[in-house]
Amino acid sequence: MKEIEVKILEVNRKKLEKKLIKLGAKKTFDGELSAIFFDFKDKSIRKNKNTVRLRKEGEKAILTFKKFVKNHKVKVRQEFEVNVSDFETAKKIIEGLGLKEFLKMKKRRVSYEIKGTKFEFDKNIGEYSVIPEFLEIEAKDAATIYKYAKKLGFKKKDCKPWSAKELKEYYSKQDLKTPQEKQHTWTR
Repeated sequence: MKEIEVKILEVNRKKLEKKLIKLGAKKTFDGELSAIFFDFKDKSIRKNKNTVRLRKEGEKAILTFKKFVKNHKVKVRQEFEVNVSDFETAKKIIEGLGLKEFLKMKKRRVSYEIKGTKFEFDKNIGEYSVIPEFLEIEAKDAATIYKYAKKLGFKKKDCKPWSAKELKEYYSKQDLKTPQEKQHTWTR
């Protein structure tokens, strides 16, 4: 399955939730996610811009492989997911295959859905907490993403095709700015 998504930075979740509900969105998740990312010692998975992730979403555990697909306007990955019955056993299997954990992430997520389009508000916890809450829109194609972004008050230029790593790099650079430069916050 193809995953096609963008991130919209520094959002006002409460305002956007009201807009989503008016558009007919239904809340599908509200809770904490924890994820572990794996790679081989030679970093061959990351060198190819691919991802192996084991995630816990409430009581559900999901193993995911994401294959990079070049695209500059939206983030596109060929995504393969499978539910696993036991998070810890799945972790041991992955490590037994020679992959090593290189990153752990936790976040609070609130998810909505309209006609197959997903809207996920993420606020990272821990090392990635430098990243302000953002909205991720995932849809069947870029046109659908931009249509909903516009309905929520955003422009194409607000839609970033960034990974979590790129978000962290962006906000790490922001920390180098003066307090006056850091006061910019989206209020849509």
